[in-house]
Amino acid sequence: MSASSDKGGSALVRESSEDTQSSERLECRYSINQQKSHHCTGQRPLSAAGPMGGGTHQTSVEGRGASGVYTWEEVQKHSQRGDQWVVIERKVYNVSNWVKRHPGGHRVITHYAGEDASDAFMAFHPDQTFVRKFLKPLLVGELAPSEPSQDHKKNAALVNDFRALRDQFKAEGLFRTSPLFFCLHLGHILLLEALPLALLWYWGNGWINTILCIFILATAQSQAGWLQHDFGHLSVFKRSRWDHLLHKFVIGHLKGASAHWWNHRHFQHHAKPNVFKKDPDINMLNILVLGNVQPVEYGIKKLKHLPYNHQHQYFFLIGPPLLIPVYFNIHIFQTMIQQRDWVDFAWYLSYYIRYLSCFVPFYGVFGSFVLLMCVRFIESHWFVWVTQMNHLSMDVDYEKHDDWLSMQLKATCNIEQSFFNDWFSGHLNFQIEHHLFPMMPRHNYIHAAPRVKELCKKYGIHYEVKGLWEAWCDIIRSLRKSGELWLDAYLHK
Repeated sequence: MSASSDKGGSALVRESSEDTQSSERLECRYSINQQKSHHCTGQRPLSAAGPMGGGTHQTSVEGRGASGVYTWEEVQKHSQRGDQWVVIERKVYNVSNWVKRHPGGHRVITHYAGEDASDAFMAFHPDQTFVRKFLKPLLVGELAPSEPSQDHKKNAALVNDFRALRDQFKAEGLFRTSPLFFCLHLGHILLLEALPLALLWYWGNGWINTILCIFILATAQSQAGWLQHDFGHLSVFKRSRWDHLLHKFVIGHLKGASAHWWNHRHFQHHAKPNVFKKDPDINMLNILVLGNVQPVEYGIKKLKHLPYNHQHQYFFLIGPPLLIPVYFNIHIFQTMIQQRDWVDFAWYLSYYIRYLSCFVPFYGVFGSFVLLMCVRFIESHWFVWVTQMNHLSMDVDYEKHDDWLSMQLKATCNIEQSFFNDWFSGHLNFQIEHHLFPMMPRHNYIHAAPRVKELCKKYGIHYEVKGLWEAWCDIIRSLRKSGELWLDAYLHK
């Protein structure tokens, strides 16, 4: 399930361009470390020797260096752990060592190893000039002139039309933010956070007042979840360092979670939505089976971790109620400790210090934690139904190497637009536009949607829009269908 409001690991590299000196120091330090590592292993540096990644194919390209010319077949051989190449705008990069340093986590790059990553690169990086400073020492060559720009026989006309549409949206200012929109949104969250304290101060901690406070706090937490999603996608400020700072403030101090945990998880989902072994949001830990392929595989292998033919029923017991209060809370804390992410841990602690200092005077320590669990319980329902209504009933399958537009449209659908739906879902009712253009400010999705729909119609790609209730019902229908497929395969295949 989505770790973010939808969903949502991280950008391949995300830093602000104003600190040019810092970038040059990092680049220089990287080159020095690279030379040292090659000296110790008896290999030449990248600039002289070509690929760094090792692997079985290294000998065949040794000596071509940054001016090497490669076929797609050669590139696709470098898709294993420790030997990973990617192609960005026909340039071939060896990212085998860089993945460990990648600010967005190593997995999001790994998911594109041996593939064209151009659209993912452009989708996740606001300042591509800055990022190319880090790509330069990784360059091992380019595609041969006879090779197409797209791999896996993708439709070149579709890809070019989509990129032209993205450029058109940028020229029209659809990637520019309305400061008033986000100021008002943050303001209404802070008001919702303060309102329960005022109610408790004036009317005490009676049952009716407590229940009212729980729902107000759950609303504040849900809306803060959508706002941290905006900052996490670098869709608010011109300078990404401000997005990073406000992201830590909102997800850490206002919500008690980790920015790095969210980034590394959520951007994997965006890079390969609904793709098994690549999208962490569909890793159901053998609790559920999804789509049409996985249930049959489990059935044929006689895997029965749970009675999957009843998953549409027990989903109500273990999905919406437990995702945030149990699974996310444990996973966030575990991740911060294992990775020694003390900055995020400090923000995480600041939330609990603030929360306890506000509510212990009214409920005591134990009562305050009970109150918080009630808030998380309601927030978790809100989060699960909103984030899963766009994805769970869509195509769920293994890697098909589709182009960016086709891949996102297979895995996402929209929900009808209305003021309530926009507010309730944090504009994730425009999930298609959000997945295609993750750095676009959400208040502009409504302006982009008609032309995205036209492009999809031109190439026969289904652009699906549902009602809110219909989308929720489809979650259960899809779980029931998958469970039936599993049972049939389990009994008869």
